[in-house]
Amino acid sequence: MSTSAKTFPLWGFFLLVTNSILMLAVILLIWQQQRLTAVVENPLSPNSGTTPDLGPRHQLNYQQWLDILQQEAQVVAQQPPENLSILVGDSLSLWFPPEMLPEDRNWLNQGISGESTAGLLKRLDLFDNTQPEVIFVMIGINDLIGGVSDQVILENQRKILTYLRKNHPQAEIVVQSILPHGDETATWEGREQLLTIPNSRILQLNQELEKTAAKVGVQYLDLYSLFTNQEGNLRSELTTDGLHLNPTGYLVWRTALQIYSNFQVGNR
Repeated sequence: MSTSAKTFPLWGFFLLVTNSILMLAVILLIWQQQRLTAVVENPLSPNSGTTPDLGPRHQLNYQQWLDILQQEAQVVAQQPPENLSILVGDSLSLWFPPEMLPEDRNWLNQGISGESTAGLLKRLDLFDNTQPEVIFVMIGINDLIGGVSDQVILENQRKILTYLRKNHPQAEIVVQSILPHGDETATWEGREQLLTIPNSRILQLNQELEKTAAKVGVQYLDLYSLFTNQEGNLRSELTTDGLHLNPTGYLVWRTALQIYSNFQVGNR
């Protein structure tokens, strides 16, 4: 009796790659902890319970933010830097400390505090003329807080990714998973709203988001697994208030971005 050889499915390969990235991220995080100690301790104490100080920019309204992001994107478009990566999203992206982003790339931050998928979809054209090598998208938690349905969130995500894929054909488009929250340990001012959103729902939404990314033809980066504890909630040592990240949380994120960039972009 003869048997036919079974080919290893493509999705299985990408699953192995994703798991490897997560494992390597944890290992590299330990190695980098000492090297970035000064950076972690200086901007914000992990237990301070406050968000990073953005100075006058933190007081801007939405339109003022749009104007600044457009101006910054125009400067980048006029003088295109090498190895450009763009962060797109809400306050989690906005507050990413510039000194903690991977150093081998130039970064353009297009995050706005409180941003939703619908809001982001309307302003993607602000950086149309830039020439990024990679665009990292993280968006969705504010939709959940605002009571938007999973179906609407996923449809908006699909439109966002489709737009970026069409208008930046040479770029690697990477949608990142929505992060969990701290559940009962959260101290954020909107804690009651957070408690109405089970982290199990965020996990399921991320699973659907991964499928959406595959259909559109973009990459999916699972950060959710790096930030959860055994109960499935945001790890307390990585957050200021159960929603936003402290420097240690950004160190975890940085490590994942660094490993992704080195592995995926370096082998394009």
